[in-house]
Amino acid sequence: MFRTRLLSGILLVIIALVTVISGGNLLFATILLISLIGMGELYQVFGVQKKMAGILGYVFAILYYVLLYLDQYIGVLRTVEVFGQISWFQLLSMTAVIVLMAVYVFTFPNYRTEQILAVFFGMFYVVVMLSYIFQIRILPEGQFSVWLVFLCSWGCDTCAYCVGVLFGKHKMAPVLSPKKSIEGAVGGVVGAALLGAIYAMAINHFGGANADAVSYAVICAAGGLISMIGDLAASAIKRNHDIKDYGKLIPGHGGILDRFDSVIFTAPIIYYLVVSL
Repeated sequence: MFRTRLLSGILLVIIALVTVISGGNLLFATILLISLIGMGELYQVFGVQKKMAGILGYVFAILYYVLLYLDQYIGVLRTVEVFGQISWFQLLSMTAVIVLMAVYVFTFPNYRTEQILAVFFGMFYVVVMLSYIFQIRILPEGQFSVWLVFLCSWGCDTCAYCVGVLFGKHKMAPVLSPKKSIEGAVGGVVGAALLGAIYAMAINHFGGANADAVSYAVICAAGGLISMIGDLAASAIKRNHDIKDYGKLIPGHGGILDRFDSVIFTAPIIYYLVVSL
């Protein structure tokens, strides 16, 4: 199992390196594919992945990415005003809610309330939040700052595990995740901050960047803290529905949501911190 997990992890790192470094259309297509697979895993938990509501969720997810590409990457929608001050994202979100509720009422009682809510939730939770990886990459110096998403989420997880094993005594979420400790959480956040500072100094020296070590440390600390919420949130959903993993796509790791649960929460936080600091 360890060998399988290690090999899968190495393959994930290679894919991340190739797609993130390349950026552009390759990264866009990769994030879109990962988002659709992750959303499908969540839909399977609620039993809507092959139903009309679930299919509409996929349609709106693809439409979101098309509009995001037109807006953020080539700037087509930036000069277009839709119904005055309403943005295309607001319009798309309202349309999705209305359409999904129409399916709910006109096919009643084919769906339970939580299934319709899960369809919309999956669109935002997986698709929109993961898209921030692409949005960070197309920022000025995004080729450097995009790595903060993975550095603080996976780095925090590793540091938290090591500190927790060595010093963990007080349980952070004893019912949900008995192995996670407060000491581990503190170690994870501190470790993420140190990694952020080291990364800033490294890209300044070797990559010709102009990153502030203090800012990167703050960003990674905040991202690491949020990443733990993402990890626990994904675990809570699994516990509520008595499943071990979201999928089997990544041998030794589970599904997309099992591997990217913390990244989902971290990506938008990193984006807004990067553009603010």
